[in-house]
Amino acid sequence: MAEDRFSFKEMCAEFDVTPRTLRYYEYIELLHPDREGRARYYGPRERARMKLILRGRKFGFQLEDIRQWLLIYEKEGTEAQMRAWVELADGQLAELDEQRKQMEEARVELQDLRDSVAGALTT
Repeated sequence: MAEDRFSFKEMCAEFDVTPRTLRYYEYIELLHPDREGRARYYGPRERARMKLILRGRKFGFQLEDIRQWLLIYEKEGTEAQMRAWVELADGQLAELDEQRKQMEEARVELQDLRDSVAGALTT
């Protein structure tokens, strides 16, 4: 049983997060470790949730969206969670497409300005 549980320090090391981050995820109820006195222990469920949280952050999801998505599983089950995930993913994909478009516009504008200034230096 003990090998299935990570300590607070092991959890930080395993997921390369700071203690502050891990405490915050607990504070906003993304994680619910077992407590024994002041010690916290994270089982397979909490480690799986942490993987989902970090993946969600990588994709640009807000922590509140991740929290709500995790709650759907607890309250409504897997299928409802999967449906919610598709909706969230569709919204995030649209957001990322918009960000890409804005980045490309900024890049083109910067390149044009750079070329203009470089051209002025050579004349």
